Amino acid sequence: MNSLKDYESKKEFDVFVASTFSDLMKYKQENEQAAFNELLLKDLYEVKRYIVKRVSTALMKGNLPQGKYKVDDFIDQLFIEVYDHIEEVKNEKGFYLWLFKKANDLLDDSIEEEKFDESFLENIDDYTKPEWDEMQENFSTDGGGDLLMIEELDDMSYNHNDYTLNHVFIEDEEKGWIEKIDKDLKTEDIQNQIGMVLYYLPFETRTIFQLYTVQHLGLDDIAQIRNHTLEDVKQFLKDAKKALQSSFINRYPTR
Repeated sequence: MNSLKDYESKKEFDVFVASTFSDLMKYKQENEQAAFNELLLKDLYEVKRYIVKRVSTALMKGNLPQGKYKVDDFIDQLFIEVYDHIEEVKNEKGFYLWLFKKANDLLDDSIEEEKFDESFLENIDDYTKPEWDEMQENFSTDGGGDLLMIEELDDMSYNHNDYTLNHVFIEDEEKGWIEKIDKDLKTEDIQNQIGMVLYYLPFETRTIFQLYTVQHLGLDDIAQIRNHTLEDVKQFLKDAKKALQSSFINRYPTR
C-alpha cells in the first residue's frame, strides 16, 4: 500500500498519483474496471485517511446516524464516481486535488454538519486547567477521541492521530513552548490534547486544519476543495492554531 510516508515529500506522492493518470484513462477506455480500481486504490491512501477522520468525527458528534453509514460506503462510492467521471480531469497535474474534491463532495452530501458554535472559540483564552481537564474527561467518555476504531478498515494507520507540537507552535518565538511541553508531556498526552481540541472546534476550522496538517495540502488547494477564498482558509487555520496554542498554554502553564 502506498502512503505519504513511503515518499520523501508530499510533492513526490503528488507526482506518483499524477503518473497513474494516463494508465487509469487507458483502463477506462478499455473497460478494464478491475485494473482501474486496483491502481486507483494506491492513489487513494491519503484521501481515505481524510474520509476516515471526517466520518469518525461525524459519528461521534451525531452528525451521521449510528449504523447507517460505514467508511467503506463512502470509499466504494468514490471508486464509482472516479471511474464514471475521470474525464472531467483536465490534466494529470490536477488529478490528486480532484480526488479530494470528489471525496469532499460525497461527504458533504451525506453528513449534516453541526452548527457553528461560537462560544468555544470566543472563550478559548478563558478556560482554566480544571476546565480543560473536565473537557478531556467528557471527551474521553463520550467522544472516544480521534482514535475511534473503524472496524471495517484493517489498516488502522488510516485513523491514527499523528498530530505533533510542530503543527501547533510554528513561530520561532514559540520554540520555548515546544521544548517545555515536549519535556513535560508524553506523546500520547500531546496527541490526545490536540485531538480533543479539534473535536470541539467548529467543523470548518477542524477540517481545514486537518487538510493542512494531515493531508499536507496547500492553502490554495484547500480553498478549492472547500469552496473558500484563500483569505478565509488562512483565517480558519489561524483560528485552529490559536485555539490549540491557548489550550496547551492554559492547561500546562510553565512552572
